[in-house]
Amino acid sequence: MRDSKQILPIVLVSLLLGCLLSPIGVVQEVQAEPSAVDDALAAEGLTLVALRNDTMDMNQDGEPDAIRVVVILNSSSDWTEIELRLHGLHKDKEVQQKQYMAFAGQSNASLVYDAWSAGEHTLRLEFVKQDGSTIVTLQLPSYVLKPALKTPHLMLDLDAPGWIETGDDCSINRIFDDETGPRYDASGIRTFSGAPFTVLDNQTVLDCSHWPAGEYTLKEAYRNDLGQTAEYWLNLSIHNRPAPAFSMTVIGNGNDTDNPCEITMTPNMVGVDFSTFEKIWTIQGTVLPGNRSTTYDCTILPAGVHLITLEVINDEQIRTVHGINLVRLPGLNISESEAASLPSRSFGEETPTKSVGWFSIGVLGLIVCIVVFMLLVRVKDEAETGSLRDLGPTPMILPDGSPDAQGFPTMTDDEGVLWRQHPDGSTDWWDNQLRIWHKW
Repeated sequence: MRDSKQILPIVLVSLLLGCLLSPIGVVQEVQAEPSAVDDALAAEGLTLVALRNDTMDMNQDGEPDAIRVVVILNSSSDWTEIELRLHGLHKDKEVQQKQYMAFAGQSNASLVYDAWSAGEHTLRLEFVKQDGSTIVTLQLPSYVLKPALKTPHLMLDLDAPGWIETGDDCSINRIFDDETGPRYDASGIRTFSGAPFTVLDNQTVLDCSHWPAGEYTLKEAYRNDLGQTAEYWLNLSIHNRPAPAFSMTVIGNGNDTDNPCEITMTPNMVGVDFSTFEKIWTIQGTVLPGNRSTTYDCTILPAGVHLITLEVINDEQIRTVHGINLVRLPGLNISESEAASLPSRSFGEETPTKSVGWFSIGVLGLIVCIVVFMLLVRVKDEAETGSLRDLGPTPMILPDGSPDAQGFPTMTDDEGVLWRQHPDGSTDWWDNQLRIWHKW
């Protein structure tokens, strides 16, 4: 053990340095029971030279929000390893701050307790050996503190147009802050709900540009192990982008093949860029390979009627199809071989015609008359040889024409219908038209 005359200057210097380096606050010296504390530390070769507490105002708001505990120890051993644990109790929840010390001779340690909630905090300091057993525990004063640490905070910041359609630039910034939980190794769990896809904790920005259309109620919640919670709600509506609207302008429809022909797609949507849309031209259902432009040169089409369609597909795979029937007439200056292979064209009074002849018309009429006559004769023969209609069961009448009741009692109701009754109680009624009995 060092002589008390050597220790006293060291203690005074340490206290002076502590006062100069610490923020303005209240300094309290802790006076524990000398016998119990000194005896427990002395058994481990330790002497508590000094212990002090400083209240600090970390955010400069005039309210204390942290406590700094300074410990000066002297060891008589060649080498000493211990751990200091500063415990803070508030609202039945306890947190701790640890400080490892390995020294020979004299050493000091500083532990800071940051308030994590407003109210009274009770502190205690524990000296722990390497094997985890406690040497001694000092009860420190209680303090009323107002925290400077940031409590959990959440926000979902939407960056998108006021009216969102599928494919629009859309992002959600997830803003999260919690200084209290991580400070005492009490970080909690973040939960996210309402999105069409799984959201991970490390995703700070959500890309909603490719979300399907719909109404979304997004919620993010957080709770740390100290019981502090935060949550945020965001309502989001994404509307289906309308199908591409366009028209087709035709030059050369109805003209002969000697004149130019062109079909042009004209967008009918303001502010929509069609350049990135896929365009598929077809002729008579056959896709034109390689043509993805807004125009089609139909000059190469021969004479005739051609069905031309254009299908436009936007970036969201929404498609629109328009089609036209393009008429191409044979040109005036064509050879005889071309005229034979092309459809005929009327040139007015100069168009050559061929007479069919009255003889051909008469022969055709005679053939039609013979066919009709044969059909009528066949239908008549089938009608005469056909069987008569089955009138149903044999009439049940007596020789005088009256109904045959077969000895069963009969009666006539108010509507003039004749009834008969069987021994088992069942009844029949008489049908005057078919002259038979019907079971009732």
